Amino acid sequence: MAGNSNRKGAIRKDGTKKGSVVGSGGQRRRGLEGRGATPAAKDRPNHPAYRKARAQAGDQRPRPGRPAGRRDDDAPELVLGRNPVVECLRAGVPATALYVALGTESDERLTDSVRMAADAGMSILEVSRNELDRLANGGLHQGVALQIPPYRYAHPDDLLQRALDSRSPGLLVALDNISDPRNLGAIVRSVAAFGGDGVVIPQRRSASVTAVTWRTSAGAAARVPIARATNLTRTLVDWQRKGFQVVGLDAGGDITIDELDASTPTVVVVGSEGKGLSRLVGETCDSIVSIPMVGPTESLNASVAAGVVLSEIARQRRG
Repeated sequence: MAGNSNRKGAIRKDGTKKGSVVGSGGQRRRGLEGRGATPAAKDRPNHPAYRKARAQAGDQRPRPGRPAGRRDDDAPELVLGRNPVVECLRAGVPATALYVALGTESDERLTDSVRMAADAGMSILEVSRNELDRLANGGLHQGVALQIPPYRYAHPDDLLQRALDSRSPGLLVALDNISDPRNLGAIVRSVAAFGGDGVVIPQRRSASVTAVTWRTSAGAAARVPIARATNLTRTLVDWQRKGFQVVGLDAGGDITIDELDASTPTVVVVGSEGKGLSRLVGETCDSIVSIPMVGPTESLNASVAAGVVLSEIARQRRG
């Protein structure tokens, strides 16, 4: 504005029509100042060297995790909200810490969560609401969060050895790109119920073991080993060489479940929810099995289909 050039801190820029403006007061200059030396890798919490140093030092103190749903297999997971937290604790999910915001209004769910956490001997940490907001990364936590350590996957060779050492013919389940962690949890629960020796999933493009998986499996994920295969097709071929028949599930199978002979070591392959078995995996299978339908339903959910087939295999082996 005209006439403001005498105001304190104002300057007039040549060639502009806006008139006088106020300077930055040196803030831009201070922003260019150095922040000191970069901390060593072992001192940066998000660096793998930091986690390695903590493990070597035997430091078991809980470390802030990531909200549920964010994929990071090397970091703990945070389950947010009163209902999810109490459900995880009731299912026996192996949590390491319970975070409770200071001043949170108590109810039955929060009381039960604190009691179960205390009974399990885990850390119960009271933090400020701002701190819990930061840990939750903007997620709705309702004043409580549960920290779950990353799942430790087995190796496919460990599953094979476990099946070979079994008193009954080995029974393994392979999941071909199952994307829903609830389906993964439900299948793990069926494997535990019908005497399976383990579950293998691909390392990429597959649901991983999360809090949702733990909750759906009703704790069976602690009893049934889950392995990750870098190449699922190559793993199946290796198991075939070790004497296992590989049976895929598909509505257009060449035999029905009634014709399946499961008296020998068997691998049951369950396809993805939408596309079913991938081409390479389907070509690797020794046979494709379908489930006869009486009603108008064309297909079953992946976890339901797996449960039906595993139940039939268990029935045959009991006989």
